[in-house]
Amino acid sequence: MKEQFKKFLNEEQDPKAIEKITSKLNDLLMRGEEIGYIAVQKKPAITVFPDSIVVTNKRIIVCKPKNLGLSMDFTDYTWDEIVGTFVKENILGSEFSFSTKTDIQFSIDYIPKIQARKIFTYAKEQLDILKNPVVAAAAPVAEIAEPEVVETIEEEEVEEIETEEVTNYAEIIPAAPIYNEPIHETSFATGERRLSDMSQDELFEKLQNYKKLLDNGLIIQGEYDAFKKEILSYM
Repeated sequence: MKEQFKKFLNEEQDPKAIEKITSKLNDLLMRGEEIGYIAVQKKPAITVFPDSIVVTNKRIIVCKPKNLGLSMDFTDYTWDEIVGTFVKENILGSEFSFSTKTDIQFSIDYIPKIQARKIFTYAKEQLDILKNPVVAAAAPVAEIAEPEVVETIEEEEVEEIETEEVTNYAEIIPAAPIYNEPIHETSFATGERRLSDMSQDELFEKLQNYKKLLDNGLIIQGEYDAFKKEILSYM
């Protein structure tokens, strides 16, 4: 198995983290299950026990070390549970996230950009296979291609600075209208884009914004449920 994962070490993976993960994956893989990719968290400061995400042809496995790296928690989600996967590139690495049919939302930040692109592409391919099994079986197997990602911020050397705790949630939560009734497409005719015109990434980001509003008491549970139901109908 070590030979199988050597290719990952050319994409900024931590060799020690890969070794720990692969040594434990031997007992976790099901019959016919194959590893597609492993992405390892890499924070600006030294991360002794980074989190990792493993994607296989059957599921996504989240690996979180504990007890000073002596043990590890594994949480898995099969592809038929997953609604969508998303990647957001930042100045320092990328954030990979996914949502499930049971409204579980998971994200892991500080994934090196090349790893985030690879895991995002592999995830999209697996979801496409699930939706179109006949077409996928007939298509030849190809190497994972990097998706086109538009850089919105020029990369340059960034000095590490101490971050301050945010106490004003208005700074991080974009302003959003609060509705007492479920959202309909006609609600966006006053200047906002219609839900049907939004991409999967934009819909997921809007859903996250409403979740933050609910968590901070800015909207009630009934309003959030209405927003979520309407947005998921377009995903």
